[in-house]
Amino acid sequence: MSAESLHASATKLLESWCPATRPDQSLREAMLAFLGSAPGGCLRGHAPGHITASTIVFSHDRSEVLLTLHPRVGRWLQLGGHCEEGDETVADAALREATEESGIEGIYLEPELYGAQAHPITCSLGVPTRHLDLLFLAVAPAGAVPVRSAESTDLRWWPVGALPDNVDVLLDR
Repeated sequence: MSAESLHASATKLLESWCPATRPDQSLREAMLAFLGSAPGGCLRGHAPGHITASTIVFSHDRSEVLLTLHPRVGRWLQLGGHCEEGDETVADAALREATEESGIEGIYLEPELYGAQAHPITCSLGVPTRHLDLLFLAVAPAGAVPVRSAESTDLRWWPVGALPDNVDVLLDR
């Protein structure tokens, strides 16, 4: 449980990810180069940018996706956030964040990397930085009822085919 294990897991995830598009291939290479030069790059204290962990949570039948209305960004996003020193891997961070932000126990996280995104943001550091987000897919248990955390303006299930206009989530893979 350390910056080293998070770094190793992020590197392994990116090395094993085979993106289908050229932009995703370029993002993969840029993230690997970033990790190669930033041993502490998985923790929020790395001000130039840091790896974050997100989870796209689907309902048990995959007909709906759980999205949070992010208070800083003002858009509907997947659940996620910063890796913490107590997280052994980036996948552990993604599952922890999904559970904390949804209030749902028993979420099944698929272990392989689903995708990646890069976002310029002023996060809790209070200075402009970049979130290098590693995305996972997950499925909630049948009958799961989300409970909004203090980190969200709103939290709700959306039909996969009827997402809100101000959404920023990758569902097209």
